[in-house]
Amino acid sequence: MKVLTVGGGGREHAAVEALFRSGAEIYAVMKNANPGIIARAKECEIVGEKDINKVCDFALEHNIEFAYIGPEGPLEAGLVDALENIGVKCAAPTKAAARIETSKVFMRELVQKHNIKGNLGFASFDNAADAEEYLKAIDHDIVVKPIGLTGGKGVKVQGEHLHNHEETMVYINEIFEEHIGGAGVILEEKAIGEEFTQMIFVDGKHIAPMPLVQDHKRAYEGDVGPNTGGMGSYTDADHLLPFVKETDRTESLKILQNIVDAMAEEGCPYRGPMYGQFMLTSTGPKIIEINARFGDPEAMNVLPILETNFADLIKDMSTGKIGKDVKFKNKATVCKYIVPKGYGVESESGHEISVDANAIHACGAEIFYANVDVNSAGQLVTGTSRSIGIVGIADTIAEAEQNCERAAQYVKCDAIFMRHDIGTQALIQRRIDHMKQIRP
Repeated sequence: MKVLTVGGGGREHAAVEALFRSGAEIYAVMKNANPGIIARAKECEIVGEKDINKVCDFALEHNIEFAYIGPEGPLEAGLVDALENIGVKCAAPTKAAARIETSKVFMRELVQKHNIKGNLGFASFDNAADAEEYLKAIDHDIVVKPIGLTGGKGVKVQGEHLHNHEETMVYINEIFEEHIGGAGVILEEKAIGEEFTQMIFVDGKHIAPMPLVQDHKRAYEGDVGPNTGGMGSYTDADHLLPFVKETDRTESLKILQNIVDAMAEEGCPYRGPMYGQFMLTSTGPKIIEINARFGDPEAMNVLPILETNFADLIKDMSTGKIGKDVKFKNKATVCKYIVPKGYGVESESGHEISVDANAIHACGAEIFYANVDVNSAGQLVTGTSRSIGIVGIADTIAEAEQNCERAAQYVKCDAIFMRHDIGTQALIQRRIDHMKQIRP
């Protein structure tokens, strides 16, 4: 089975490894020379992932049957539509279906129109003056989001990043002046609780769940600093999280199924992995965002423990035949991203980075290359985004975290850092204690 993969990040490397285990013949397109993907692919092409004509030409040249698209940018550009027009079946959403992520207003209005549980109050604006009038009229904290794509870095929260009306308006004006996200601003009700991620496989109608994951967006230990694309994440061996009940998970899956149903009813059926980010509040899960793809780093937690053949899942998602018996190992995982110095503010790039993959595997961990490249001298160097994901795997979160820490020492570079607190008992206990205060 020939599978085209698009994207050169850690999420895509995790998908490629899962496809390789499944026996697929992999053909990869990416904008950077990811050594992990190159090692598994039969053919690779370094090309812009939104260069639709070149990607389609590559697919035609190699008689590709199925495609998996990792990043959101090519989805917004309509790559799936173009591939399907030349006969390539895609386990990824069309441009219309990808609006569930690429337009935050589309998502909120869809949930509102179909009376789906878990929505938050919101209002969207195409100018700063109207947004300011709205702010003056409300009496609760809000979250400021550019409407379009920002690589997971555009969200700012009152009480955390924005401490008064003036700071909020400075950011709103910046969104319009700098065209951040490109399409206006949405102001959402601030939800109080603990975030969790429920990802699902979707075939247009049916869903199959993945283990729950908790991601950590803030750059520095103790959950402080700027928002990032995600510094790391963890799963538990029972596929829940220590602060999430089975009933909460059931409710989040019902919300996602209702969203899939609504999209089919609206004429834009969704196929591929879907990412549901929720805030667990005193009244249950609330929708923070829906993404049209695997999470990154969350994909690196779940794909290494996937027991079902991933190539079969790609085929089933793209042809509307997914089953509900998708299986994962009962293992805990802890992922920590090694990132370039300055990441989250202004990254340094081009630093040589060395990896001892055999030693990492001997520690009970997996390595996933992300935003790295190979320079003219053939040396692996850092890019401007997250460099390498290390995933510890074990029977418990504590053991997985230890495996991850031991493995991380085998990545050497003079300009990198990581959050060591992700997956530790102290950090997880704070989540548990917080939820006990909210929901005694």
